[in-house]
Amino acid sequence: MASVLLALAVVFAGFGLAAAQTLIVAQASDPVTLDPHGQNDQPSARVRVQIYETLVNHGYDLEIVPGLAESWEQIDEVTWEFKLRQGVRFHNGDLFTAADVKYSFDRIKELPSPAAFLIDEVEEVVVVDPYTVRIVLKQPFAPILAHLAHPSNSIVNRRSVEEAGDAYGTQVAVGTGPFEFVEWVAGSHVELKRYDGYWGEPAKVERLIIRGIPENTVRAIELETGGVDIAYNIAPIDELRLTGAPGIILDKYETLSTSYIGFNCQKEPFDNPLVRKALNYALDVEAVVDFIYSGQARAVTGPLPPLVWASRTDLPGYEYNPDKAKELLAEAGYPNGFKTTIWTNDNPLRMQIAEMFQADLAGIGIEAEVLVVPWATYLEDTAAGKHDMFILGWVTVTADPDYGLWALFHSSQFGNAGNRTFYANPRVDELLELGRLEGDPEKRAALYGEAQALIVEDAPWAFLIATSEVNGIRDNIEGFVPHPAGHHKLATVVKK
Repeated sequence: MASVLLALAVVFAGFGLAAAQTLIVAQASDPVTLDPHGQNDQPSARVRVQIYETLVNHGYDLEIVPGLAESWEQIDEVTWEFKLRQGVRFHNGDLFTAADVKYSFDRIKELPSPAAFLIDEVEEVVVVDPYTVRIVLKQPFAPILAHLAHPSNSIVNRRSVEEAGDAYGTQVAVGTGPFEFVEWVAGSHVELKRYDGYWGEPAKVERLIIRGIPENTVRAIELETGGVDIAYNIAPIDELRLTGAPGIILDKYETLSTSYIGFNCQKEPFDNPLVRKALNYALDVEAVVDFIYSGQARAVTGPLPPLVWASRTDLPGYEYNPDKAKELLAEAGYPNGFKTTIWTNDNPLRMQIAEMFQADLAGIGIEAEVLVVPWATYLEDTAAGKHDMFILGWVTVTADPDYGLWALFHSSQFGNAGNRTFYANPRVDELLELGRLEGDPEKRAALYGEAQALIVEDAPWAFLIATSEVNGIRDNIEGFVPHPAGHHKLATVVKK
């Protein structure tokens, strides 16, 4: 371990930058791509939000606030008009105009981007004048502003994209944000520098280094020894160790993430809702909260985390009741249980959950084998429906219930789109479709409330936890404000 840290120290000493001018941040993985229209993953987004901007943003209280658009209005049921900021420049010096907005959204659809579903309802982007753009929808779509705030809908520069070709997103990344791209060394770090032509408040540090450090303990030690200034996602065991450590502040915040066990609803015996309910009663979720997450999570009784607008936190859910589980199994025709599998990837916390639930299920006569599946295969095979049970999470990035329910529970979204349980309920489909059309927030909340209640009753998931995250910060760092979506913007951070 000492030799690893020494080697890393030598590498980062090579930047030759004054310590107070350089902010070093660690996250659990390298980005996949710095093209915002590429993969829709958290490690990439955490880098890209420093470089790029969207028309509108989610504020820290999850309200919609201006971004590259200064103002907007709804012209009719399907038309939104945005007035753009003037004088904004891309990092290559080009002026930002309405043509860049049209190019970016057209590109998302044409690639197609993995996040193209966010603007599926966009029929056309119309340039009215250089600083006015209209977005025309196929039909009324209530969450459109929330979707436009998603980092995957960032605005790119056409000249930079076309000149870079295949190198865009790895060797070239040009936005309008407070930091501009310098280099990406795969397996090591991404280096950014302050963009002095930024239209808004300039970044407080001259250089930003974002390192991917997969090992939780190494990431925590790097924070402890001063190798990094901020470390994202401090694991529960490291949180306990670092609590009270000199020079370190631990900042816990509630996220928009939920974790669940999905059942393959089209495969015996999980096609029987009584079996799915029995498993919900069989799982001791509070033990997961207490012993695996050590307080970095809370049990939920429905599919949406509490921070999401219109989340039904009043649903009764399924308490831990093994006797009730056995009754339901007998009623379903499995008085002696059955054999099954629980799939997980190599995420340490998920592996611990799987092993804990394996023991819970044994208590009601179910013999569950835990299978640790490589991530790429995991996604491919769960999309193909080859699994029995699986553990996954979902971040409702837009803080809107449409994002948290449509992809996971609408019958049109089977497989890779998000519905890996292959759950279908015509009434849930109808409610989710109506929720997209309804403009009245109160009526919309009622539609999503009914949908959540039906989903809990049908139990395509074992409803587990909403997670908190802990970031570790050196005590000479000020101005870091975590965002509930996990896309922390670092331009406000000061290093003393």
